[in-house]
Amino acid sequence: MIPQEKMAAVTRGLRAAFGVTEFEDIHRITRGNTSALVFRMVVQGSPFLLKIITHPHTRVGPERQFICMEAAAEAGLAPRVHYTNIKDGISITTFVQEAPFPPAEALVRLPATLRALHALPPFPGVEKNFNTTCTFLLNQGPATDGFIRRFQESNVLSQNEREELLGWYTQVAAVYPNPDLDNASHLMSSLVSSHNDLFKPDNILFDGNRVWLVDWEAAFLNDRYADLAAVANLVVTNEAEERAYLREYFGQPADPYQQARFFLMQQVVHMFYTMAFLLLGASGEPAAPSETLPGFQAFHRRMWAGEVNLADLATKSVYGRVHWGRLVQNMRQARFHEALRIVSGRHRTL
Repeated sequence: MIPQEKMAAVTRGLRAAFGVTEFEDIHRITRGNTSALVFRMVVQGSPFLLKIITHPHTRVGPERQFICMEAAAEAGLAPRVHYTNIKDGISITTFVQEAPFPPAEALVRLPATLRALHALPPFPGVEKNFNTTCTFLLNQGPATDGFIRRFQESNVLSQNEREELLGWYTQVAAVYPNPDLDNASHLMSSLVSSHNDLFKPDNILFDGNRVWLVDWEAAFLNDRYADLAAVANLVVTNEAEERAYLREYFGQPADPYQQARFFLMQQVVHMFYTMAFLLLGASGEPAAPSETLPGFQAFHRRMWAGEVNLADLATKSVYGRVHWGRLVQNMRQARFHEALRIVSGRHRTL
């Protein structure tokens, strides 16, 4: 079950963490979309999570994710870390036995969890080429240009739809604050220690008492609104819930600027996932008509319930189309133009 070439590394970890060289039971966990090998193993009668990074990126590797995971664990946001080895790509953490996590409870607990995460000392940054979050679209450079060009040349949406999306993207990118272009303190303060992969419910565990965040491969210093917008897709279903969600995060009612910036980041999320997942799920055939798709909230409720497998190509395409439908709906609202005005006005006067 454990690759033979990794057995010595696992044995070293068991010896260092527990003073033993064998586990009593082990089985592989296949839930979640990760290239790592993940196992539930029992050692001295207690369950632990063994993670083996089999293909660490030659330029990133496990170091950054282990640093972020250990910082989160020390703050009580991630399961306890018993062992890590950067060279071997091995980690052993406490295993979390999950309990049902009602969406109404998540609406309160998750923004509080994000507030605690974003208050941690700064995580390491990351090269723009390795930003797998929606803020990748706000970067400037060859990687972003190439991604947009690939989308322009695809047939995952009609030509009119592609042009419409990119027109909206241009409007948002023109006003959304970018610390890469302006290092003023009011912009840098939005960069916080972020998980960056919380659009997947698999990375949010609830044991009936506490929320735990897992799988820190994508963690780095990022715009606070990226995590906020991604998690909101899972638990926020109306304006009243949005107000409650942001109030819990900020510790007081969100002001108009915070509301506007959150709304614009939500649209960046929809743009990014529309482009990324339609391209990932592309089969070379024109995309299916959007009217055959589930609603945005219905699809995310199924994700929350663990009924959606984004590893499937067809599901990737559906997920991209679901985000496209929500983006179109949001762009037709007066709130979009008001958010552009508010955010643009704030940064034009600073």
